[in-house]
Amino acid sequence: MFTPEGPTLRELAVQALSSVEHGYDLLAPKFDRTPFRTPEPLLDAVVRAAAPLGPFRTGLDICCGTGAGVAVLRRLCAERATGVDFSAGMLAAARAASAGLPEPAAPGRSGSPAVDWVRADARALPFRDAFDLAVSFGAFGHFLPGERPVLFAQAYAALRPGGRFVFPVPAPPRVGSAAYWAMWGFDGVMRLRNLLWHPSFVMYYRTFRLPDVMDDLAGAGFTTGLLPLPELGTRSDGSPRCVLVVATAAKP
Repeated sequence: MFTPEGPTLRELAVQALSSVEHGYDLLAPKFDRTPFRTPEPLLDAVVRAAAPLGPFRTGLDICCGTGAGVAVLRRLCAERATGVDFSAGMLAAARAASAGLPEPAAPGRSGSPAVDWVRADARALPFRDAFDLAVSFGAFGHFLPGERPVLFAQAYAALRPGGRFVFPVPAPPRVGSAAYWAMWGFDGVMRLRNLLWHPSFVMYYRTFRLPDVMDDLAGAGFTTGLLPLPELGTRSDGSPRCVLVVATAAKP
C-alpha cells in the first residue's frame, strides 16, 4: 500500500473481508509499511506530555499491534513494558521487531525495561492492579460505542491506584473538508460491508467522540483531563490538532 514493500490491493481486500483478528494476522508482516502505523511524531509528542506525569515503573500497551506503543513505554517506564493484543500475527511481528532492542539492565541499574507480549482480548484483560501506566494508539475504532465501558473498566482494573491511562485523540476534521468526507465515506462503506458480509470487521472513525469518551471514562471510575500536544500543530481557531487524554484510576 503506497510502497512496494506494503500490502497489495488484493491482500488488503482479503484482510477487509476477514474478521478483525484474522485480518490483522494477515496484515501483520507488512503493517509497519502502511500509513496505519502510528507516526513517530505522535509517539514522541505523547512521550513528552506523559513523562511529567510519572515516574512509572510498569506500563501496558492495550491493543499493541506491532509494538509502537511499547516503544513509548520503554521510554517512560523503569522496569517493565507489556504489550497485549488478540492478534497472534501482530504479536509475532512485535516480538520480531523488538528482538534487536537492548537487553534490560540488571535490577537497581538504569537501562531499558523488560518487555512482555501477551495475547488477550482487551475486553477481558488478565491483569489486576499491575501497572502504573497504560497507553493505546489507533485501536479504538475497532470497538463499538457500547463496548467502551467494558474496555475502559478493564484498563481501570489493570492499573494500580493512581495509575494513568493516556491516549491521543485528534481534533475532528472541519465539516465539509476532504478528511471529513473521507471519514464519512469510509464508515459508510464499512457499515455496508458489515451488513452484507460476515464475519464483521469493526473499524469506524466517527464513533469515538471525545465528550462521549470522557463520560465513559468517568463511568469506569477514572478522573479525567486533557493535555494539548502543541508540537502537532494548531487549527485555524488556535485549538490543538491533537490532545492527550489523561485518565487517572481513582482507587482507594
